[in-house]
Amino acid sequence: MVFVVDKNLLFWGTVLLHAGLIAYHVAILIPYTTLYKKNTSINIPKESELISIISVNVYQFNERYEELIKLVREVKPDILLTMESNQAWEDALAEIEEEYPNFKKVALENTYGIHFYTKLSVKSLKVNYFVADDLPSIEASLLTENGMSFTFFGVHPPPPSPTEEDTSRERDGELLSLGKKVLETKGPVIVVGDFNNVAWAKSSILFRKTSELIDPRIGRGFVSTFHAKYRLLRFPIDLFFHSTDIFIEEFKTLRNIGSDHLPLFCNFYINKKEDLQEEEVETLDEEEKEEVEEMIEDGIEEESDRPEVATE
Repeated sequence: MVFVVDKNLLFWGTVLLHAGLIAYHVAILIPYTTLYKKNTSINIPKESELISIISVNVYQFNERYEELIKLVREVKPDILLTMESNQAWEDALAEIEEEYPNFKKVALENTYGIHFYTKLSVKSLKVNYFVADDLPSIEASLLTENGMSFTFFGVHPPPPSPTEEDTSRERDGELLSLGKKVLETKGPVIVVGDFNNVAWAKSSILFRKTSELIDPRIGRGFVSTFHAKYRLLRFPIDLFFHSTDIFIEEFKTLRNIGSDHLPLFCNFYINKKEDLQEEEVETLDEEEKEEVEEMIEDGIEEESDRPEVATE
């Protein structure tokens, strides 16, 4: 028996399938465009001065140290976070330590070194290892000039790739462990870093819900950072999240410093009227809470199979 396929039926079936896929992806991506309505900081009284941050994955093998130093001196951020910064980068950035007298330096040669510099007053500054002892993250309790306090977290979990990790379990476990810690942290909170994941990915959304923070890209645009050399193949994997009492004034990328990531820049201020942005906060449902716990456990199990690495 010979079956004859109706070409018109096949054609229109394919068209409908593709139309459905396009509609699905548009629904996912539309919040990350300026078409999506959101609250803004316009006309909200500022209770603190503007605080500025540069967060950048410098690419460990990039030797154009002077490009970042020049950018920092032009922009003059209050906080600088670098990722993939090894000993060579640490030595080069010693040049800015007079301008940024408070810092935490973790120079590693495994592409997970992380360095934090700030002009702000520091109440406490430490390094966390949530899932793996060779994946540091920064936690800093800071004070603005007029005495308002906030907590800064800088993070860089590993991506799933042939040269990094076989799966995303360690990355997801790291992010969600941090999300739980953020939820327990009192006062204004900022989380920034190379998440090795786009803002609309499942683990990024679960992080946002677990931490009950806001993604400033929603309603503002993609603000894509990677790959720096390919404008048409660039994705937002350097992410930024904030609590309801922090208001974003400016959020953008800066010029290329020779890395495969563009630097991410943000200006924000603190306002204690949290209810102005409460409607933007999403929380976990019971099923998602169970999923988060499982993902954290999976990340810890993934790490248990790796050899121990000495840390300072």
